[in-house]
Amino acid sequence: MEETVFINTPLGIAKLVGDENGLSQITVLNSEEPITDIIPEVLEDAVYQLNEYFEGKRETFNLDLNPEGTDFQKRVWKALEKISFGKTTSYLELSKTLGDTKAIRAVANANGKNPLWIIVPCHRVIGSDGSLTGYAGGLHRKQWLLEHESPYKQTSLF
Repeated sequence: MEETVFINTPLGIAKLVGDENGLSQITVLNSEEPITDIIPEVLEDAVYQLNEYFEGKRETFNLDLNPEGTDFQKRVWKALEKISFGKTTSYLELSKTLGDTKAIRAVANANGKNPLWIIVPCHRVIGSDGSLTGYAGGLHRKQWLLEHESPYKQTSLF
């Protein structure tokens, strides 16, 4: 049976959905939802690992994933999982990794349909010129995530 929880993150309320086969969805919401008091056992590890990530104590995730998507989307999402914490790649590089530079739009489209926010790090994909390109969670969240993962922390001069 699929379970759903809502947790608080520095970027808003996140919705996690999963069952005994793994995590199928993590999305950040632009609306308020009541925070879940009792976390179902099948989602405890995901909540724990996400909290560690936001606390700066985790760089990789060790979770069973079970996203719904086409075979091509799943190939793209698997490739996203290989982008290391603190690193970025471009849509062009990602499409090269998948063996077809002409598939750049399809890769970008699959990236935008990633149902596993943060765990499958689509925020680590940027434009070839280094620009922050579209992000389903909003560019302000993408920028926050990239800064959170950056080995070069910004410090204020004032």
